[in-house]
Amino acid sequence: MRHIISILVENEFGALGRVAGLFTARGYNIECLTVAPTDDPTLSRMTLVTVGDDNIIEQIIKQLNKLLDVVKVTDMTEGAHIEREMMLVKVPASNNEAREEFKRLADIFRGRILDVTDKIYTIEMTGTSSKLDAFLEALGKRTPLEVVRSGVIGIARGERHLRV
Repeated sequence: MRHIISILVENEFGALGRVAGLFTARGYNIECLTVAPTDDPTLSRMTLVTVGDDNIIEQIIKQLNKLLDVVKVTDMTEGAHIEREMMLVKVPASNNEAREEFKRLADIFRGRILDVTDKIYTIEMTGTSSKLDAFLEALGKRTPLEVVRSGVIGIARGERHLRV
């Protein structure tokens, strides 16, 4: 099962390496990882996506909690949460038919066209990973020239929060 794990870490040199090293040493895979500072300049928040059964996720969380840099760990998938990912897609739009089709697809998926040249559109898409995957699938035979994805970020709904 897919799990989104949020980790508050001390904003120190090597913290990311230690978290990644924990996964490598135990043979766990990180599907997606995002890191950014929080409103507290001494802390950063890591959001990582991994796959495993409940026992594996429990082990991962226990091991993360043992790391000195880690302040707090939570499995976002245990409760109601909001998750988003951003994607930028560069597509060939050299004729009017292609341009209209990309505009239509961007509208259907609530994306935005950020950059237009004679031959290329750059489209921004934000949503769940499955929405972004669906957009890429909807492109069909129109292969994108380039795809860049931010990785998943998430936040708990309601009263739950990850804070010290």
